[in-house]
Amino acid sequence: MADPVQDSLFREIEEDLRQEHWAKLWKRYGNYAVGAVLALVLSVAGYQGWRVYDIATRQSDGERFAAALKLADDKQTQAAAEAFAGLAADATAGYALLARFQEAALLAKRGDPAAAYAELAQDPGVDAVYRDLAVILGAFNEMNGPGAGDLSARLAPLTADGNPWHHSAKELIAVLAARAGDRTKARALFTDLAADATAPQGIRARASEMLAILGQ
Repeated sequence: MADPVQDSLFREIEEDLRQEHWAKLWKRYGNYAVGAVLALVLSVAGYQGWRVYDIATRQSDGERFAAALKLADDKQTQAAAEAFAGLAADATAGYALLARFQEAALLAKRGDPAAAYAELAQDPGVDAVYRDLAVILGAFNEMNGPGAGDLSARLAPLTADGNPWHHSAKELIAVLAARAGDRTKARALFTDLAADATAPQGIRARASEMLAILGQ
């Protein structure tokens, strides 16, 4: 489950926006973001599994999933990846989907962020909301890679008002703009997010912090 958002999330980010400070920001933010979205996947996808499969099977899958998480926590990455792959292949719907996201997260940590979430993002058998989530997580993991310049275009379709991830997509695009030196675009996006009453509180707070850093 996700930890509470820290009030001082951006306190250590200096105004010069040098590369190392952005890396620190996204390292800290990433732990929260991944935890939050995985919690959402578990709550929604787990409910879908509850409607379809019997209690005994769900309990078994839950135990297997917990064991795979323990392997990942213990840095047994290969064993954890294999365990998640097994769940993705034969577990109930909710746990299978969550296992695929966990497997992708492990792949990203092992140095292949571009490929980590691509399969999920392009799988027509996965609900659109989860495909879009894979795009968000994939872009987040690629922000420091050589293909970062293409991420804004990939995220742009997700900024539509009806998309459940549009606030997160807009925030990532704003960060990419700031890192590329386009402070005008970054300020405009962060201003919209800070004033958007429908945006999650954490995103609004971060947008306000970034406006203070960028200078309004």
